[in-house]
Amino acid sequence: MLHPRIQEVTERIITRSKATRQAYLDRISHAKKQTRVRAGLGCGNIAHVMAACSTDDKARLKADEQPNLAIINSYNDMLSAHVPYKDYPDLIKSIATKYDATAQVAGGVPAMCDGVTQGRDGMELSLFSRDVIAMSTAISLSHDVFDGVFCLGVCDKIVPGLLIGALSFGHLPVFFLPAGPMQSGIPNKEKARIRQKFAQGLVSREDLLEAESASYHSAGTCTFYGTANSNQMLMEIMGLHLPGSSFINPYTELRDGLTGNAVETMLKQLTDDKDSPCLADVISEKTIVNGLVGLLSTGGSTNHAIHIVAIAKAAGIQITWKDMSDLSAEVPLLTRIYPNGSADVNHFQAAGGMGFLIRELASAGYLHTDVKTMLGDGLAPYMTEPRLDKDNSLIMSDATGPSKVKWVSCPDNSHDEDVLRPVNNPFSKQGGLQLLTGNLGKAVIKVSAVAIEHQVVTAPAKVFSSQGELQDAYSRGELNQDFIAVLKEQGPKAKGMPELHKLTPVMATLQDQGFKVAIVTDGRMSGASGKVPAAIHLAPEAVEGGIIAKIHEGDLVTLDAPSGILKVHVSDEELAKRELQLSLPSLTFGTGRELFTGFRNIVSSADLGASAFGIEE
Repeated sequence: MLHPRIQEVTERIITRSKATRQAYLDRISHAKKQTRVRAGLGCGNIAHVMAACSTDDKARLKADEQPNLAIINSYNDMLSAHVPYKDYPDLIKSIATKYDATAQVAGGVPAMCDGVTQGRDGMELSLFSRDVIAMSTAISLSHDVFDGVFCLGVCDKIVPGLLIGALSFGHLPVFFLPAGPMQSGIPNKEKARIRQKFAQGLVSREDLLEAESASYHSAGTCTFYGTANSNQMLMEIMGLHLPGSSFINPYTELRDGLTGNAVETMLKQLTDDKDSPCLADVISEKTIVNGLVGLLSTGGSTNHAIHIVAIAKAAGIQITWKDMSDLSAEVPLLTRIYPNGSADVNHFQAAGGMGFLIRELASAGYLHTDVKTMLGDGLAPYMTEPRLDKDNSLIMSDATGPSKVKWVSCPDNSHDEDVLRPVNNPFSKQGGLQLLTGNLGKAVIKVSAVAIEHQVVTAPAKVFSSQGELQDAYSRGELNQDFIAVLKEQGPKAKGMPELHKLTPVMATLQDQGFKVAIVTDGRMSGASGKVPAAIHLAPEAVEGGIIAKIHEGDLVTLDAPSGILKVHVSDEELAKRELQLSLPSLTFGTGRELFTGFRNIVSSADLGASAFGIEE
């Protein structure tokens, strides 16, 4: 039986979204009724489609009888998680050929590495890149010659951007193909310790680089539970991955078998089942709620307080931070994965993984099981885990095909309750995110990563306009005290809402030294950030007249996560007298400056509050 809070929030979302959802579904219905796409092409159009194809593929495309699959690829060498995608198009094409079908790389999307741009000028383009990726995806599919879509993406803004763009073509089936995490390196806790030692000047740059390189050491997703791995959890619990496929390491037999199986699954659906699920069927109000429950139950990335809202909006579904907060009050926290604990995603997978998590949540009524997925009706297949089928080792008739995969029941019990727990023994009775409100506006905090004793801080403000200012103050020995760091002018209109992950080592060091510290900002923290309480995504932002721009050095500020309170202890009368203390930052990223200037002119936290950020009811 569905939990009453899940039912309540879902019904609220359905009612709120009635008009916008229906408008979206009407568009999709119209697209479904159109003549099969390639049948309507002129001869010149179809000649362009197949000009560079092989003789056999030209014959298939001319006949217009078999599916043509689109591949949207985010491969590049800069993102370790995306390096495995270099080989995926050839694998997809080879399987399509065996089914007498065709596949084409329809387009590539930009995929920046936030690990490289942290604390650098390029981070100002990070959030903006999501919308570029969404547009690039839609442009790639605008050729209107495809019967199904494979999205190849893992990290940060890439998966949300791919999904937002693909929803414009929601009449097509869309599968996401994961690449998997790298093998575990040095423990994340040890990496964080050395970062803090470096911030204190106690270890050399060479020592720091050695530790970082031992953590980020090969192809695959970074192993902490940041935005990239939160993306993978989200795609699976929302039914866009094959069951249990999110956290299988790259370049393994099982990984390749899962990729092959996904391609086969789509081809069989397109040829045998004309009513196979399209993307618009899969992404429903219930599916979005399932995604939110997954995020909350795992202590996922705070970046999804932005991304899930934007994904939902692209499907005509309106959700808010209050929806998330109301769910978080009831959804139990079932995992401890760094930065919420010491384990990484490989340990989570070994403990029972997504199949165990989904079964536990569904058994207690926290998930809608009557949803559609890429496999059809219901979540039951997602309560299993994949294995190589040694009795029937090949999908294909020849030895070049990927290995056969079968699905078995997930374990009855967690293999490690320090990492993954059953619903009757959670790490916490509430989920990982909390909405904060008060006279400063509205913000979110990731409570799953913050120890209970650090979740309430009242201290004087120290006001900064950049990460660099705070780091310089620390180097001068000016921060050895209780304080709340107020970083203003970091919002979307000010400078693209960059992640402020460089703050973490400094603030964590001060917290470890016994000082009561916290962060309040209209910017973002990394999906890997935790430990130090941080009220982020504060809206309205400073340059839109937010009260954060009126905070003076020394003003008393309270961040109370358990009570959901964020306020500055200054009277309304005094705040009304104060001028906004603004110094709109110069845009710094060279040739991208003009591009972002156009973005600044149209974006604001106030506008995004009702649309992309979901702050308002």
